[in-house]
Amino acid sequence: MLRRGKKECEQSEELDRMANFKGHALPGSFFLLFGLWWSVKYSLQYLSQKVNKKSHRAYCFQRVDAIEGGIKILFSLIGMLAEQFVPDGPHLYLYSGEKHDWVKLMNWQHTTMYLFYGLSGVVDVFTFISQVVPQGLDRLMLAMAVFAEGCLFYYHVLHRPMLDQHIHSLLLIAIFAGAGSTLLEVFLRDNIVLEMFRAHITIVQGTWFWQIGVVLFQPWGGPMWDENDHSNIMFLTMCFFWHWAAAVAILAVNYSLAYCCLQRLRRGSGEPYINLGVRQQKCDSSSQAAFLNGSDEE
Repeated sequence: MLRRGKKECEQSEELDRMANFKGHALPGSFFLLFGLWWSVKYSLQYLSQKVNKKSHRAYCFQRVDAIEGGIKILFSLIGMLAEQFVPDGPHLYLYSGEKHDWVKLMNWQHTTMYLFYGLSGVVDVFTFISQVVPQGLDRLMLAMAVFAEGCLFYYHVLHRPMLDQHIHSLLLIAIFAGAGSTLLEVFLRDNIVLEMFRAHITIVQGTWFWQIGVVLFQPWGGPMWDENDHSNIMFLTMCFFWHWAAAVAILAVNYSLAYCCLQRLRRGSGEPYINLGVRQQKCDSSSQAAFLNGSDEE
């Protein structure tokens, strides 16, 4: 009887551990996908507009922003439903009258995070379909969503073990950096540096969510990390900046691929290259020299 009870307890702990891991892997996957997509989209948008600023291309990218908003709403709904209706979820109950206690506040905090990103998606869609929406409101709403995420996670880990607090505090660095850069985009629209930095920070958020899930919950088995060992704190700090460097490398690769693809398309269609300005300057200087030589001969 005792052996059966112990076995059931271990199974329950295993289920809780996997549920907590999935709770970090799901938002991590969403952030990673958006970060990778933004790194490609903004590279293509910047490089294509650098040579040929056609209105229909700008309109196409605006349509992409609206579709992106719809996907953001879909991802947010999936996240909220997953947090609420997993087997051990709160099922929309916030307070238990019988136990006189809050119900699964961790799930509710994740739900609130998804809610703000869903609102950001709604503003993205309305920015495209209505001229009444002020320009920059979509970036402001996204900055608010990222800031809300940071505040929720700051109070998410108070009075938790040292390792848990530290690994989430590293995530807060990326979150608040993303909130600040996105807020700057309200006033500096279509700034490629800020846009690529947002993509970079979003990739870091995505990979670090996965790192948190692996470290704290060991989904594939193995010994748990010692939460009071300072060496683990030092390693994870170093590991966080490895994620940072990997995201920079991803941005560089995607930007280079976007450049090569656009150059190949322009060669096939006969459009001017991106470095046309340099070539044109050389042509102008050579033609000017030829003209002066002709004048001297006359």
